Amino acid sequence: MSTREGSLGAPTRHPLDWQNEDFYNEESLFKELERVYDICHGCRRCVSLCKSFPTLFDLVDESDSMEVDGVAKQAYWKVVDHCYLCDLCYMTKCPYVPPHEWNLDFPHLMLRAKAVKFKKQGVSTRDKILTSTDTIGKLASIPVVAQTVNAVNSIKPLRKVLQVTLGVHADATLPKYHSSTLRKRLADHASNIEVQPGETTRGKVALFATCYGNYNEPHLGEDLTAVFEHNGIPVTLAEKEQCCGMPKMELGDLESVRKAKEANIPVLIKLVDAGWDIVAPVPSCVLMFKQELPLMFPEDEDVQKVKAAMYDPFEYLMLRHKEGKLNIEFKNPLGKVSYHVACHQRVQNIGMKTRDVLQLIPDTTVEPIERCSGHDGTYAVKKEFHAASMKIAKPVVNRVKQAEADHYGSDCPMAGHQIENGLRDGRLPEHPLSLLRKAYGI
Repeated sequence: MSTREGSLGAPTRHPLDWQNEDFYNEESLFKELERVYDICHGCRRCVSLCKSFPTLFDLVDESDSMEVDGVAKQAYWKVVDHCYLCDLCYMTKCPYVPPHEWNLDFPHLMLRAKAVKFKKQGVSTRDKILTSTDTIGKLASIPVVAQTVNAVNSIKPLRKVLQVTLGVHADATLPKYHSSTLRKRLADHASNIEVQPGETTRGKVALFATCYGNYNEPHLGEDLTAVFEHNGIPVTLAEKEQCCGMPKMELGDLESVRKAKEANIPVLIKLVDAGWDIVAPVPSCVLMFKQELPLMFPEDEDVQKVKAAMYDPFEYLMLRHKEGKLNIEFKNPLGKVSYHVACHQRVQNIGMKTRDVLQLIPDTTVEPIERCSGHDGTYAVKKEFHAASMKIAKPVVNRVKQAEADHYGSDCPMAGHQIENGLRDGRLPEHPLSLLRKAYGI
């Protein structure tokens, strides 16, 4: 009987068995890598998504047998190193994901490989620094230090030194740091708004600031708060937060992910139990609580409760619109918006809610771009991967150029800056929350 391709059923994501001893067995890992690589070689649908698949197919095509069995096992790591867990292959391309009998989950196999490599070799000093977002944020947001860090990051000769000494590419866009963090800006904030529950929303939200939203772009949290309160939704800032764990997960450092979970979930579960829904302004952080932590800790009831209460901001606003509770009295049209759909938002399977909300604004046209920007948070800034990241971003950059839009941006602020880096024409990205605030005139 022939194996059928694809399925009419929704993809099924299996829990990540990361605490099983066999998960870290290199022999078992290589056996599964060979199986999956062979399937991918025979399919090749994902060749345009990232650098992992062209790397794999080149290894196969250049081997003596021109099959996966002709590729040296140690070369398998080249494919792993280019995967930054965008999840697009699983969610948008692969016809063999479960419940298909081949049970192919390429991103989580790459994650397993990264975890094996991390346990066996550890990581470089650079990678430890780049993924220690809380520590860097606390240090770099100290007054005077913030200005110094931002200045150093903008001076090309010093960036060349940084490239040689630390392996951070001189042409990569690095995030700015603010001594006036979001926590400082919202320290005395209190919403005096009557809660209006809906059928699917509880009508009041707790903002998980994220480390990036707190230290690097605090205006995102301010814009979110202004927009939500303009729509009669009380907003409170979560008592505290650590990095959601996504940067450490991308290294395969799953123990650090567990520690981040143990810091964040108790804070968030108190809010959920007190009747708050939760939103965060960075798609990767939302995805961490919606998908990755629930798959890593499937038996943890608090993790599952937080998952059910976690929303993308525009997902939440569109739910309020369906409940007849969204303010659609806009003062300012936006004209033409070139909108990059972030990978970690796409794979939440919520549809293009950002586009849907922005299109409610009169005299506003939104042109979505559904391609990866190639940033990933750290991939684009690493010396050895920056060129590949910009090549991945090129189709997105070209679409923005061709659009000649009044505004461009992405729900992922880092993707927005990756596009800015590709454009190099002086135009700055604008986050959709900022655009929505502008449209409201608040």
